[in-house]
Amino acid sequence: MYLTIDGIKKKFTNEKNQNVLVLDDIHMQVEKGSFVSIVGPSGCGKSTLLYLISGLEKADQGEIKIMGRKVEKPGPDRVVVFQEAGLFPWLTVLENVIYGLHLKKMTKEKAKEKALDILKMVHLSKYINAYPHQLSGGMKQRVAIARALVMEPDILLMDEPFSALDEQTRMVLHKELLDIWRKTKVTIFFVTHNIREAVLLSEKVIVFATRPGKIKEVITVPTTKDGVMPDSVTLHTEQKILSILQEEIEKVLKEEMGDDYSFKTDHIHRDDSGDMGSHI
Repeated sequence: MYLTIDGIKKKFTNEKNQNVLVLDDIHMQVEKGSFVSIVGPSGCGKSTLLYLISGLEKADQGEIKIMGRKVEKPGPDRVVVFQEAGLFPWLTVLENVIYGLHLKKMTKEKAKEKALDILKMVHLSKYINAYPHQLSGGMKQRVAIARALVMEPDILLMDEPFSALDEQTRMVLHKELLDIWRKTKVTIFFVTHNIREAVLLSEKVIVFATRPGKIKEVITVPTTKDGVMPDSVTLHTEQKILSILQEEIEKVLKEEMGDDYSFKTDHIHRDDSGDMGSHI
């Protein structure tokens, strides 16, 4: 197996100096080239798991291995794309994408050629000399994705990268991300609160229970050979995931609103934002 997560536990210290268990006994195996999404209530450790895979955080117990090698620190084989693009405002689009290649001691000519190829892939060739403040939110995220891909990572870790974008921009970036995934064969871990987004993008959706985070269920997303699902199948899969999450969402809401609160759902309301987890 390409990536193995075995018995991971992670604690953090809260403002009262108390240890809080965030992830509890996480086990997972992922094949190379997979697209996996993680959904669950806020605070259940979804992003923490991404940072553990990246090497930005260290587990208190258990281990993560990539092709049998234990993850102990960050490496160029794993790159994170955050919710905020995090671009350098004083650099152009091209310079932002090239930046990491300079750190790898690549020649200027080779770095520029490589960056231009990636920017063409994300449809930003006409904006290579623009600065971040001249770009829309969706364009900034495409630059961030290009900056990650130019490093040729084996694993792309995406932490709610489209959550701040409008629905129309999300739809465009969903298509572009899927095109990139199919071309590059990169392994993608995608954290989102948006159930529809997870279903439309992923081969598998991992549903987390509330804190301490545990894997409640793994849903395999049915697709046709051309990667397209009928709306009825999409809706059914969304309903299944929301049904699994209902108990966990209710736990969170009871903590906030009292034990008398009850969250029930008989159907999915497809609101304009498409964010099925915006209330948790």
